[in-house]
Amino acid sequence: MNVRILPGRACGTIEAPPSKSYAHRLMLCAALAGGESTVSGIAESQDMLATLDCIEALGIPYTRTGNMVTFKGGLRGYPDGTVFPCRESGSTLRFFLPVALAKQGSAVFTGAERLIERGVSIYESLFAEKGIVLTKDTDSIRVCGKLPAGEYTVTGGISSQFVTGLLFALPLLDGDSILRILPPVESRPYIDITLDVLRRFGICVEEREENCFYICGNQHYSNHNAAAEGDWSNAAALLAFNLTGGEVCITGLNENSVQGDRVCAEALKKLKTPEPLINLSDCPDLGPVLFAAAAICGGARFTGTRRLRIKESDRAAAMAEELRKFGIFAEVHENDVCIRPGTMQAPSDILNSHNDHRIVMALALLCSVTGGEIAGAEAVCKSWPDFFGCLSALGLEVCYEAG
Repeated sequence: MNVRILPGRACGTIEAPPSKSYAHRLMLCAALAGGESTVSGIAESQDMLATLDCIEALGIPYTRTGNMVTFKGGLRGYPDGTVFPCRESGSTLRFFLPVALAKQGSAVFTGAERLIERGVSIYESLFAEKGIVLTKDTDSIRVCGKLPAGEYTVTGGISSQFVTGLLFALPLLDGDSILRILPPVESRPYIDITLDVLRRFGICVEEREENCFYICGNQHYSNHNAAAEGDWSNAAALLAFNLTGGEVCITGLNENSVQGDRVCAEALKKLKTPEPLINLSDCPDLGPVLFAAAAICGGARFTGTRRLRIKESDRAAAMAEELRKFGIFAEVHENDVCIRPGTMQAPSDILNSHNDHRIVMALALLCSVTGGEIAGAEAVCKSWPDFFGCLSALGLEVCYEAG
């Protein structure tokens, strides 16, 4: 699907979509809990559907009414060799893989080629030490061997999703475990979301020293009714329109949230100061929209960008490629990105989504200034299917073109 956006101002009030980070975690915990639990605020996004598919693969029944899902849960086991369809969702893959091995010894995880390419390298090395065999094909990962209790050490410079997967699984094992995260620890706020959700469902995780977690085995998830709070990551994509003369207000956001991306409001303000410097180590998902906003505001330097390479696209390189079409140049280095000052111009070429929802949102912001057409815009459905509907509601002219 190609989408053309004409230049214009975004004005109005929009309710924040539910937090994908919270929704994933709440649904998995509700599924693992005994008894009945409900989770509200579940969007019809591809990532949420992938999580529900994998919950069903675990043999846990659920019913869905609107944006509410009711689980009659408890992990009882599933047939060896069960297929877990993860679509394009990295969090689904990394959350479910250790959980699946907590009770059974064999499973197959399928997904898009880019997802498998992004990989589970941390699990490969960790599991090999524990006697678990993990083999990969272009579109699947097969694991064989049951997850044992014990000590696990991971580096803090990788995706927090690996840490979260282990935090979900280790309480289910027969013995006690220790999970150590080696510094520097990036994306700690995502780990804090996991700890918050685990507490709500009755799971005890003790942080006896910084980034070292003691987890008792034989714990049981308690049933609990919960709602996913508003998503700061996606809200940032609309708040950025206020830098282009827009007047956008987002409701339903928790100002005291542990979501790391709540810093988006402060980061956007910083872009209007001289020579702004912004660290993305704890909020990598903000990278694309902040790069776009920096291009509009006259440039900025970003540090802590290394992990943008392992997202749905190589986000720093993808944004540099697309910004060139607007006459803006970006310097991409190992762990920093510099958006050079320049004059925005209307792109003569069609823009490329790089099959990445965050890139689509960032390009929409740029197009509101100059106009432009985005190819592969359906990628936004991964996390926010109604994104373009929201832009229309805010007064922007959105046209759907034949690709």
